[in-house]
Amino acid sequence: RGISSNPRPKRPLTAYLRFVMDNRPAFREKNPEASNLELIKKLAGAWKELPASQKQVYEEARKTDWKRYGEQMAAYKAQLTPAQAAALKEERRKQLAKRKSMKEKRELSMLGKPKRARSGFNIFLSENFRETEGISPVAKLKKLFDTWQKLSTSQKQPYMQLAEDDKVRYENEMKSWEAKMIELGREDLVRSKKQRLKKKPVQTAKQAETAKASSGGNKAKFKKSEE
Repeated sequence: RGISSNPRPKRPLTAYLRFVMDNRPAFREKNPEASNLELIKKLAGAWKELPASQKQVYEEARKTDWKRYGEQMAAYKAQLTPAQAAALKEERRKQLAKRKSMKEKRELSMLGKPKRARSGFNIFLSENFRETEGISPVAKLKKLFDTWQKLSTSQKQPYMQLAEDDKVRYENEMKSWEAKMIELGREDLVRSKKQRLKKKPVQTAKQAETAKASSGGNKAKFKKSEE
């Protein structure tokens, strides 16, 4: 935002936000006990029921402001140096990338994509975060991280085991979810074969022990057959 010393033009409000700004004081006066969220819900409902002719008034105001905004932005860009223009372009690129990322996250959430597997530290953090009271969240994280670092391997083992189990849970849920996405024609959301192999869950200690015992038994059978 500090690209130029001249103030950058502000983007016009949408028709809906204009309606909210105009009517919020009256709605607040009628609903003094309502929370901000409840108030917004009431305003959203009122906007939805507003006749098209009244919505058009707000839409026309938006169009007028948008035209003026375009002229102001053209004048703003004209006074920028090449370096400032490049900085403005990069800022815009980052904004669009952020919006795209947020949109994709909302879509995946609506489609029920499984939550990623947690690490041993994440599990330790969730179990102990509430107990560390009286300090800021950042200070809590630092304190718990320091505590985690000082734990012995045996003390960390239960959390690491839970993390390995969670990896298995994640992979199983992902396989089912990806199969569902393929049925819906959303192959674009399915991981490539290379990604699936890379994220293959590590065996739990119990699974590894069973596999080792099974392998040892097979070797013994093979040796006996050779004899």
